[in-house]
Amino acid sequence: MDSPGYNCFVDRDKMDAAIQDLGPKELSCTELQELKQLARQGYWAQSHALRGKVYQRLIRDIPCRTVTPDASVYSDIVGKIVGKHSSSYLPLPEFVDNTQVPSYCLNARGEGAVRKILLCIANQFPDISFCPALPAVVALLLHYSIDEAECFEKACRILACNDPGRRLIDQSFLAFESSCMTFGDLVNKYCQAAHKLMVAVSEDVLQVYADWQRWLFGELPLCYFARVFDVFLVEGYKVLYRVALAILKFFHKVRAGQPLESDSVKQDIRTFVKHIAKTVSPEKLLEKAFAIRLFSRKEIQLLQMANEKALKQKGITVKQKRQFVHLAVHAENFRSEIVSVREMRDIWSWVPERFALCQPLLLFSSLQHGYSLARFYFQCEGHEPTLLLIKTTQKEVCGAYLSTDWSERNKFGGKLGFFGTGECFVFRLQPEVQRYEWVVIKHPELTKPPPLTAAEPTAPLSHSASSDPADRLSPFLAARHFNLPSKTESMFMAGGSDCLIVGGGGGQALYIDGDLNRGRTSHCDTFNNQPLCSENFLIAAVEAWGFQDPDTQ
Repeated sequence: MDSPGYNCFVDRDKMDAAIQDLGPKELSCTELQELKQLARQGYWAQSHALRGKVYQRLIRDIPCRTVTPDASVYSDIVGKIVGKHSSSYLPLPEFVDNTQVPSYCLNARGEGAVRKILLCIANQFPDISFCPALPAVVALLLHYSIDEAECFEKACRILACNDPGRRLIDQSFLAFESSCMTFGDLVNKYCQAAHKLMVAVSEDVLQVYADWQRWLFGELPLCYFARVFDVFLVEGYKVLYRVALAILKFFHKVRAGQPLESDSVKQDIRTFVKHIAKTVSPEKLLEKAFAIRLFSRKEIQLLQMANEKALKQKGITVKQKRQFVHLAVHAENFRSEIVSVREMRDIWSWVPERFALCQPLLLFSSLQHGYSLARFYFQCEGHEPTLLLIKTTQKEVCGAYLSTDWSERNKFGGKLGFFGTGECFVFRLQPEVQRYEWVVIKHPELTKPPPLTAAEPTAPLSHSASSDPADRLSPFLAARHFNLPSKTESMFMAGGSDCLIVGGGGGQALYIDGDLNRGRTSHCDTFNNQPLCSENFLIAAVEAWGFQDPDTQ
């Protein structure tokens, strides 16, 4: 056997049809930056022998726990664990969550070998409670391994990575679900057209995004998944987010304008990914993925930590098995004088994922509590974040998502001062739906993240510095992380005894007087928005909503 790409587990005809074996046979580079470029360019993508060597090298260099199962361990345990059972009928470990084993170009013997390897991994890693990506990873590695034992060793090294700054494969439901929430946050901000389509055609957009890892680890054809895995081994977990976002962008481009049914959108995306070769090449997919301007790995990591913290507060632990986590706006217990259940679900799909799991809690209603800004503050203080809804006498509806407790206004000694974070946004629902986010999100070229020093605080504008980055309310968009051209780009929210303001600089996105009677709206620098309704308006109703964990009711 000259190449680990052609072993006894692989159907050679399928392999030849999927990936031509025409590339270079050796790789001499050692610098990470050069290796990154070669991986993105697909330098070893058309050489089975070289890909096998590169995988061996990259996986060998993963920092691991002191005791990590290797090929000799597999030889010792496989007979005891598998016994005399036929490998094709072996049960899968519970932690793969009934995930199908993708065959790619494996023959029947190879498919059975994947099951054997998964059972041996389950024996050696009893702490893994949820890992639906693992069958695809093992199946791919088996194409480029000499034998089962070598494939087992590679998979074990990936699972045993102990570098705290390097995330590879989610191994608990807590980690998996926080990844899904983080993906939802990224879609919400960087794929707005696709997100709008998902909200329109699905009852629960969280459940659509919960499928994102399946797109990569199962539905993608081998030649695409292998290219993604090449780059993933060099650059890490952020690559997976990028590629999944690119898939969603291409899906939207192809399917926009075509009818989609709410009960089939998940299957529609899976089918699209399975047949993605009809739409885009692996090179174009990766090109689109790396053209998406995201924040740094550190910012994504902080966002993931915040989502994980929110799930822990809901009682989800690392030992938790699969459960459903839904958008929490239910028709039977939702009542508003301003918006319908459907409109509230649309708004809920815009908020950060860690709060979208919470139920809406009515904090203030002008029809119930009176038209008083002082009473508004009294009802809202102690709640973070909040949602502001306004209905005008012309039946226009607009509002704002406000990331920070209104009690922060008291820190300015009675003067009007701005606070909040870049997660704030403003929107209108009637006469048409439109959301306006912090201008820096859509135009990151306005600013560059300054280098952090050990002495520099990392908390948002509205909070004191915290040594625990997970305590930051807005890990993604803390304004002090950016070199802004002027302060107007971080004027998020302000409140005094005689007015409430959302957005500033060159105008105000929303201004409401102290009697909650009159308001005005105009373009402002913070959100670069159009007026949210008639520029000068009379208020018919105001509501403020909080976010309540359903488990605390």
